[in-house]
Amino acid sequence: MEESHCRQPIREVYVSPRNNRRRGGETPDERPGSGLDRFGLERTEEYQGEDWKVRHVAGASAAGKRYRCPGCDQEIPSGTPHLVAWPEYGGVDDRRHWHKACWNAKDRRTTKVQRSRNAPRY
Repeated sequence: MEESHCRQPIREVYVSPRNNRRRGGETPDERPGSGLDRFGLERTEEYQGEDWKVRHVAGASAAGKRYRCPGCDQEIPSGTPHLVAWPEYGGVDDRRHWHKACWNAKDRRTTKVQRSRNAPRY
């Protein structure tokens, strides 16, 4: 006797896409922050008794440039994402490039950077 194998018909299943909209809660106009600050591009923070503007810098925009972080006195490698901070009423010459971790730890560090003997002098 010969066995015949029946093949099940292929069924297509259609799935509707996930709904990513927020349900209820705050509308975009009611959320804290406005303008660039809401998107995390620039914000104001207090440091050493004055307000500082803080901006994230993508590594690609800093390609080929070298900066020294005032928090750890180490060079920020070219192409590394980091922060730029400056006093709110300061000029372009007052901008300082920081590692993100160094900026977050700025209140726990000493005010004067301690260099080791073999650190570069620039």
